Amino acid sequence: MKIAIPCEDKVLCAHFGHCEAFAILDVDMDSKKMGEVEYVTPPHHEPDVLPKWLAEKQVNLVIAGGMGSRAQQLFGGQGIQVLVGSEAGSPEKVVTNYLDGSLQSGGNLCDH
Repeated sequence: MKIAIPCEDKVLCAHFGHCEAFAILDVDMDSKKMGEVEYVTPPHHEPDVLPKWLAEKQVNLVIAGGMGSRAQQLFGGQGIQVLVGSEAGSPEKVVTNYLDGSLQSGGNLCDH
């Protein structure tokens, strides 16, 4: 599985469309082990650009602080699951929390 996390200064940022980079991690779901973090610079944010771009990178899941409902639909159309409302943290910490079931998520931090 590949997990993408929108980041600002190598920490999950509140809104995926305003991030400076995406952290992408390969995760073995059976062993709950993750590979190295790869930071990639996203293309300019426009509707459906990021979902297609991340799908090309074979991402299966995006963990974000906030994402509008239309963007979530566009990601779903690319076969990418979205988890919103995640608390800020390093990509490694966010994924570790996701894997062990302790990821704290609140409400969606984006309303558009």
